[in-house]
Amino acid sequence: MSYKAKFKVWRGDDGDGELVDYTVEVNEGEVVLDIIHRLQATQAPDLAVRWNCKAGKCGSCSAEINGMPRLLCMTRMSTFDPDETVTVTPVNTFPVIRDLVTDVSFNYQKAREVPSFDPGDAKPGELRMQQVDVERSQEFRKCIECFLCQDVCHVIRDHDENKENFAGPRFLMRIGELEMHPADQADRRNIAQDDHGLGFCNITKCCTEVCPEHIKITDNALIPMKERVVGRKYDPVVWLGTKLGIVKKGQDTPSA
Repeated sequence: MSYKAKFKVWRGDDGDGELVDYTVEVNEGEVVLDIIHRLQATQAPDLAVRWNCKAGKCGSCSAEINGMPRLLCMTRMSTFDPDETVTVTPVNTFPVIRDLVTDVSFNYQKAREVPSFDPGDAKPGELRMQQVDVERSQEFRKCIECFLCQDVCHVIRDHDENKENFAGPRFLMRIGELEMHPADQADRRNIAQDDHGLGFCNITKCCTEVCPEHIKITDNALIPMKERVVGRKYDPVVWLGTKLGIVKKGQDTPSA
């Protein structure tokens, strides 16, 4: 069964733009990305949109649909009433290049600022871990870097001036992943707070709500990192142990 749907699609560049009305055919089982492709094929051949896999795994087709950050390829047309006007706009937090394509280089800059995995002095083959030891941080590896969590985070969405000092939930989650990994020897609590702005996060869980991989970003990454930072900075026993060099990564009390 097919029907005609009303769409409003943002058209423009970094200088100016507007919502343009379209009426386009929709077939049963299609997703919003299908409709954008049909618009390109029939009415707007110069419409710019970023996409790759069309399977919800590359994270390329991030946009805002009726104001909600979502993947175009994972949003079924059946979720909308046939008489409803569907509005598609570029993600709000990052500068527009053209139409639905935005400049997300901010995220790659922040990625480069996160210190990489540090096995310490361990030689190849010396690390021994059970699966249960890595499961906690393994959840975060599901991230497809769609940057929807970055887009919806109001710390940078509503306050552009925070971008210099705030890495955003995706990269605070990366820091948490490494901090919780049993084989990583670096202590990342201070850099999470001092260099990447963990304190800006007020755990509204909006990042978790838009994650297409259903990663519990707030509960499993950001809140545990906040707890670790607070323990390091404000627990007097841990503070003293840190000064004396007898508190190591992952410890909340001095070792004997």
